[in-house]
Amino acid sequence: MRSAIVEPAIVFDRVGVSYRSGRKTTVALTDFTLRVAEGETVALLGPSGSGKSTALKALAGFVRPTSGAVRLAGRDVTDLSPAKRGIGVVVQSYALFPHMSVHSNVAFGLKSHRVPRSEIGARVTEALDMVGMGAYAQRLPRELSGGQQQRVAIARALAIRPKVLLLDEPLAALDAQLRQSMLGELQQLRKALPDTAMLYVTHDQSEALALADRIAVMRDARLLDIDTAENLWRRPPSDFTAAFLGGANLLPCMVNRVSGGSALVTVGSRTLRAQAPTPGVGQENWAIDSPALLCVRPHTVRLGGTGDRDALRGTVTAAVWRGATTRVHLAVDGVADEITADLAGHVDTAVGTVVGVQFPDPAGVLIPRAVGAQQP
Repeated sequence: MRSAIVEPAIVFDRVGVSYRSGRKTTVALTDFTLRVAEGETVALLGPSGSGKSTALKALAGFVRPTSGAVRLAGRDVTDLSPAKRGIGVVVQSYALFPHMSVHSNVAFGLKSHRVPRSEIGARVTEALDMVGMGAYAQRLPRELSGGQQQRVAIARALAIRPKVLLLDEPLAALDAQLRQSMLGELQQLRKALPDTAMLYVTHDQSEALALADRIAVMRDARLLDIDTAENLWRRPPSDFTAAFLGGANLLPCMVNRVSGGSALVTVGSRTLRAQAPTPGVGQENWAIDSPALLCVRPHTVRLGGTGDRDALRGTVTAAVWRGATTRVHLAVDGVADEITADLAGHVDTAVGTVVGVQFPDPAGVLIPRAVGAQQP
């Protein structure tokens, strides 16, 4: 007996979105393909204009794709109105009705979905209790803090018991302390909704790393890379993902030798050991005497004396105390671009100081060089 095929909760099938204004066409999303399983949280991560919010709007029904299809649990919803998709949506502006109480705001979605009047009260209470806002049911939005208003917006989305929950930069309008608090609450919410698929749009890497099972990195209206948060951090497949997710140093290097998952590379005047992951689809294997990039995370860089073993000579160009760490910018001999090092605590390092720059062993992970890039 064949087992039933489980359809993904969300499917983007080569979705494209373009806008025309006179003779000008603006491409907002190109050939976007993504599948999200039931109970999975996927973060769409990228800078402004990368297409992440457009993808969410195409799924919610707020924009009509110019190509491709959108499916929910196997059902084609490309031409379906937003109200008929059964999706919960949370946006950064909260979008609460200012003249309605918290209870009425949450009940509004239920009424729109024609839930029987006899069930609405219990459903509202259930949703508000889930986000810790049960005691605020009769307050107006203006009587709540920003974090409390966001909780109400989430409760309104959850009240309809959606199989798919979309969150469009839900923490962007909050201050740093509230963001951290809400991030913890969203983590708890994920555990409380094990069957709900979530698509989380953000430009904040810390949110994506904390919440997502997988991260889809977007750039220039396209999906660039997708993998688990850990894999993208440890073995980024592209220079853009390495830099955007964690602000990695990308050092031009020359591959000297490769053995299994390890390589010897030359950076400046030094030979360093590096991780050499299996190249992705469409990428060539690491070749001897070929250029590559060495991805080195700032927190792994250490500073010492110029005579220290395997140290490169560097000159401090800037030092910024950031509370828990001091970010030091360095011009390193033999390396074209500046290197950043994150040192623990408050390190008083004067501009112009000459230091020895040391990397861990292995120093980092190899990344293919972009086509057309200059060789070191």
